[in-house]
Amino acid sequence: MQWMRRIAATGFLLGSIMAAGPAQSADNYPSRPIRLVHGFAAGGAADTLSRIVADGLSKKLGQPVVVEAKPGAGGNIAADAIARAEPDGHTIGLVTGAHAISAATYKSLSYQPTESFDMISTLVYYALVIAVRNDYPAKSLGELIAMAKEKPGALSFGSVGFGSTHHLAGELLNAMAGTEMVHVPYRGDSQSITALLGGEVPVIIGTPVLLAAQIQSGAVRGLAVTSPTRTALLPNVPTVEEAGVKGYDVRTWAGLLAPKATPPAIVAALNAATLEILKESEIKNRLETAVGGEVRGSSPEEMKKLIQSEIAKWSGVVEAAKIPKI
Repeated sequence: MQWMRRIAATGFLLGSIMAAGPAQSADNYPSRPIRLVHGFAAGGAADTLSRIVADGLSKKLGQPVVVEAKPGAGGNIAADAIARAEPDGHTIGLVTGAHAISAATYKSLSYQPTESFDMISTLVYYALVIAVRNDYPAKSLGELIAMAKEKPGALSFGSVGFGSTHHLAGELLNAMAGTEMVHVPYRGDSQSITALLGGEVPVIIGTPVLLAAQIQSGAVRGLAVTSPTRTALLPNVPTVEEAGVKGYDVRTWAGLLAPKATPPAIVAALNAATLEILKESEIKNRLETAVGGEVRGSSPEEMKKLIQSEIAKWSGVVEAAKIPKI
């Protein structure tokens, strides 16, 4: 009986140590630099947002937050890397609305958009911009739609990649305006803008963060923003609805998440730090100026519900537009 009591005591001690492990690591968190991964090209909206947030979190958490871009597949390459990372809070990710869209556009993914992650908080919501080169014949979105209807399948539009919000914004425009513009994917905003300026594609759907400078310089003409109201960054660019496509509304978002099984105390610490920096006027202004959007933090539960609702929304768009899954 004595040996049984010793085994039981040893088992209890080991169980106590294992149970204490996550709490102890949370107490010392972060113990080294944090890696912030995103899935789009350097210089684009996701990269800009990541660097602003990394700067704020570095100061708040007392450790460097290093931004790492893993562009491609509409953010799926980065999402897979985040999902596979050690769940200790030292690898986190910034995802955009494309994270939810992937569930609607891919037959299968190497991760689950919600169940493979622990959500931290949303960051910001923002619109996209439909743009052409300044010397393009269409001077308005209405004229572009008319041109596209005259030659179905002849016009193309570029985006940051298949399955991105930019991509489905174009497909939704096709469905609602009765056009058949062909999608051409690129690896980020910078490449799509280069393609537009070089004449590879006549139209792109991009983010205000990069297009604003091109529009202000006169190299590019903004035909419309995809939100129901105009953006502060591009106040002279009308909305798609103003151009005559009633009910059109596409806004994307960005948020932070971590690999599944990250200790709850660490997720709570990251959520608290994120919400704190979003209240700082400097960070808030930088984020809103960068994308012409609205800063909005959340609880992990609220972010999870957002992604679930976005998956349902975009699945409907994909089905209605008859977009083949890949």
